[in-house]
Amino acid sequence: MIDRIQKIAFPLVAGLLAGAALWAADVDSQALLEDIDRQRAFAGQDFTAVMTMVSEDPEDGVERTVVQQFRRDADDAFLILISDPAVQRGQGYLRQGDNLWFYDPESRKFSHTSLKETFQGTDARNSDFGDISYAQDYEVRSIEDGQLGRYEVYVLDLEASTDEVTYPFLKMWVTREGSLILKTEDYSLTKRLMRTSYYPRYARVGGSVVPTEMIFVDELVEGRKTRISLSDLSAAQIADSVFTKAYVERANR
Repeated sequence: MIDRIQKIAFPLVAGLLAGAALWAADVDSQALLEDIDRQRAFAGQDFTAVMTMVSEDPEDGVERTVVQQFRRDADDAFLILISDPAVQRGQGYLRQGDNLWFYDPESRKFSHTSLKETFQGTDARNSDFGDISYAQDYEVRSIEDGQLGRYEVYVLDLEASTDEVTYPFLKMWVTREGSLILKTEDYSLTKRLMRTSYYPRYARVGGSVVPTEMIFVDELVEGRKTRISLSDLSAAQIADSVFTKAYVERANR
């Protein structure tokens, strides 16, 4: 399964690449992380999308989940509302700064959860859906030139500078032109490979570049993976009321 995914051609990445590439020895690694952050962040604008998640599990089979995603990076806020399947409809995840709440419409209660937790038992983590600052949260331990498919890349080894991140160690494949993340290997504190993540498709939304397809492969359970596709992308302003508990409750009435 890993070999098959590694051969993905990254078909939509080529049109987003721009600028002259440097050899790894000449690269300011901190500036590279800052460039990655700048492109992915929605500074001064909001982000809305529909996410379709397809999870494959050797025991549970295939499950499909559709959610509405709202993001406001300026406030460290996001809201994810599940619309399908029907049994989970109305469940939501609301981030307000350092707090992340899960809402259960059946009990009509909010419970505190963590960005590090898995999303609905998939291979995605709650932290995958908000703004990530690699420049603030990680330090580059090494950088070298590499190849991934037909793309020349920088291969970075990162170590977390804070315990707030989901994965303390990352290995990252970044295009030499355009600074787009194509792949990461996500490691635990003991440097055990936990997950491999692929980002084969990107799109420009407003002034930002976002992955429109993400593939998360569980490295602990063979055959487990989650593919997320984004559609209906928008950088239009979102009402302040959306990022509140009251809105989540109203959406379920």
